[in-house]
Amino acid sequence: MSAISNFRCVICHREYGPDEVQYTCVDCGDVGTLDVLYDYEVLRANLDRDRLVAIRDYTMWRYRELLPIGENAVVPPLSVGMTPLYDAPRLAAEMGLAQVWVKDDGRNPTGSLKDRASALVVARAMEAGIKTVSTASTGNAAAALAGVSASVGMIPVIFVPASAPEAKIAQLLVYGARVILIEGTYDQAFDLCYEVCQQKGWYCRNTGINPFTAEGKKTAAFELAEQLGWEMPDVVVVSVGDGNIIAGVHKGLTDLLQLGWISRIPRLVGVQAVGSSPLAAAWKAGINAQDMLPVDAETIADSISAGLPRDRAKALRAVRQTGGAFIAVSDDQILQAIPILAQLTGVFAEPAAAAAFAGAKLAVQQGLIQQAERTALLLTGNGLKDVRRAQQAVGKPVRAAPEIGAVLRSLSE
Repeated sequence: MSAISNFRCVICHREYGPDEVQYTCVDCGDVGTLDVLYDYEVLRANLDRDRLVAIRDYTMWRYRELLPIGENAVVPPLSVGMTPLYDAPRLAAEMGLAQVWVKDDGRNPTGSLKDRASALVVARAMEAGIKTVSTASTGNAAAALAGVSASVGMIPVIFVPASAPEAKIAQLLVYGARVILIEGTYDQAFDLCYEVCQQKGWYCRNTGINPFTAEGKKTAAFELAEQLGWEMPDVVVVSVGDGNIIAGVHKGLTDLLQLGWISRIPRLVGVQAVGSSPLAAAWKAGINAQDMLPVDAETIADSISAGLPRDRAKALRAVRQTGGAFIAVSDDQILQAIPILAQLTGVFAEPAAAAAFAGAKLAVQQGLIQQAERTALLLTGNGLKDVRRAQQAVGKPVRAAPEIGAVLRSLSE
């Protein structure tokens, strides 16, 4: 492996050697998700951020020396990562901020940021000679694993709640994945997937449980820093379900700070849907991850629907250590955000991604983000993932008969 040294539990801080544990802390159980640690002294001595300019690989693998795979490991061929970052002055004006950027991770091959985690997990599976990878997902993580697996000839097993959007389920079947629709919640699908993986010896990609999911997602933070010339914004806003993306962003920023490539870590603001906001409630009440209880999650933003976030300890740490905040937005606010975001930036986001904009706007109104602060929004998924919700947000177009009078009359309506 690259300079990986140990794993460390986010709860009790117990450290494990690279071969001592596969998923979570032995003492703390599933809430004790693991950080992947590196020998930063060795990395500082051997890596120079300015060398990145000469690297012609414009994918997440341009940072492979900062990722937990071996030097000779084969990586999946799909072009994952190095998604565009747009300066968005009209969006900034709408929000009352001096400067706003949007990073469009819906441009990844299967349409979401979660391709990053799946690419790394599949690379590690191939390196270890593992033939079957499995995950539970509301859609995006499943599509990511299905697409990346198809690119290397694997057939993953996917556990999906039957309520997932039809477009996302169709995407899994197109890629040739084995799909099991669970007549229950995402949390039930998650637990079933983990149990089956342990019984059958499959490699479980489940968010948070697998420590390498955050390692893949941290590359979004690497890119953001590089795209901004290593001058970090004041605030980064991320939508949050299981907590793994905000945990990954925090881990990436922490890695860069350890390397001396950035001078500070921005405040992280996590956005949840009101109907699935256990982390926002825990942050506000000062509750720790071990004491959080599951809620009945219900939101149109399926990608951030989680009754008990699996990477909750890291997510709370990310916000608390950076002096950030959690905020909850309603489904109506999320729906309204989809067309506004699209019309002011040209980026079509699915509900979970648009939630970041809705939350950032509310955070400004509540004084959690100040007018002069430079703010980046991480948009995690493409709007084509859930066209039905987009249609719900904008209504139906005007219809006209195929003759000029009718067209002119429709234009005057």
